[in-house]
Amino acid sequence: MDRWSSMRIFVKVAEESSFAEAARKLNMSPPAVTRAVAFLEEVTGARLFIRTTRAVNLTEAGERYLRDCQRILMEISEAEAAAGGVHARPSGYLFVTAPVIFGNIHVTPILTAFLREYEGVTARTLFVDRLVNIVDEGVDVAIRIGHLEDSGLSAIRVGAVRRVLCAAPSYLAAAGIPARPAELPRHNIIAAVPGGNGVEWHFGRNGETSVSLRPRLFCNTNEAAMRAAIDGWGVARLLSYQIEGEQARDELQIVLADFEEDPLPVHVVHPEGRLTSAKTRAFVDFVVARLRTTAALNSH
Repeated sequence: MDRWSSMRIFVKVAEESSFAEAARKLNMSPPAVTRAVAFLEEVTGARLFIRTTRAVNLTEAGERYLRDCQRILMEISEAEAAAGGVHARPSGYLFVTAPVIFGNIHVTPILTAFLREYEGVTARTLFVDRLVNIVDEGVDVAIRIGHLEDSGLSAIRVGAVRRVLCAAPSYLAAAGIPARPAELPRHNIIAAVPGGNGVEWHFGRNGETSVSLRPRLFCNTNEAAMRAAIDGWGVARLLSYQIEGEQARDELQIVLADFEEDPLPVHVVHPEGRLTSAKTRAFVDFVVARLRTTAALNSH
């Protein structure tokens, strides 16, 4: 029996949780579907499904095998598409992740421009301020800010952003502009972290200077910390791209710029492999070209 066809049948049974429904969707007889799964169980030496009168569920081995089959079938499909022409038109479902504010400001307009150019693509965004496991969560492309750990991912650097201290001009007029980091304990501090008793901010190349602070306001989002700073409550530490609009409107003023740490790199990241879908290749080229010309990532 053809192993590729059997894998395709197995995946359909897993998706439908039903041998009969899989047979109907594949326009096959139920016995043929059963034989294909039995063939794979014989080849692998593992039971792939637990079958009862009411349900068909994957075993633990079946769940692992399903992920492998999905990957293999996708690679076969992409190999066939590539063989049909390296300039195949991008199509399909594109999943993109980025930090919240960066995604809102920079990624969304790039993504909508990409969708206008490639009508066969449908996109979904996941803008969150956490490290997304792009393999486990099925993400095609991620924008990462900060130093990357070694991984099996392909990363293309597109620029860098600064960690900046900022406050409203009204606050600085009343409290004074700090001239060096050691003066910060005398100021109202806004921490863009969920909570705690204190924070330690680092300054200078490689962060060789540190200042321990006890903020009176802990914010669990960067947006909230920014709003508190705009309202004149105190000094916040954010990333340069997050306040570019507010700085241009004179709502926030950067302080202690001469003491900043080294900028943080920004990368476009995607799973590495012999085969990458046309939609992913096209979007990576598209977003890299545009982010590299973004002033907020290149003004250092």
